[in-house]
Amino acid sequence: MTPEAASAFVKRHGVVLAAARGPVPSIAERIAGAPIRGSWWGHPRGREIFRTLEHLSASSDVLVCRLVGGKVSFVHRRLWPALVRIAAHFPARSVSQVHQVHTEAGMHRSHDVPFPDWVPAPVTAAARKLSEAEAFQELGGWATPKPKAARRRAPARAPARRPA
Repeated sequence: MTPEAASAFVKRHGVVLAAARGPVPSIAERIAGAPIRGSWWGHPRGREIFRTLEHLSASSDVLVCRLVGGKVSFVHRRLWPALVRIAAHFPARSVSQVHQVHTEAGMHRSHDVPFPDWVPAPVTAAARKLSEAEAFQELGGWATPKPKAARRRAPARAPARRPA
């Protein structure tokens, strides 16, 4: 898969997983052409998967986060306003931007940029124009709103006693 084809795949689907299985497509499985058993690192197309994931991670049109089931997910820029609009329906870590930092020792370390620190101002403005229902619809059927917590009524207060 070329870098351009990978970017087009993310744009078309809006939200994709890097390698995990879930309710949205996986870019690693798309490259492999079938479900991957075990780690994609050991797959014959592992190097191509790695290059593609690196390309998508570096794209200014793609948010890397843990949106879908806590797994590394790619969200295309066209869906950022919808995601921002309903971010409160996801765990905070799910909507934080993930950056892979390469250490001097050659290791990869994740660094998260918390929500909403990564959100550009025009995206915030566009998010304000969406209703929650529109935002959920844009993200697709895999995203569902959290049920609202049942509101508890404050216990009735006993009347104050008057001193005798």
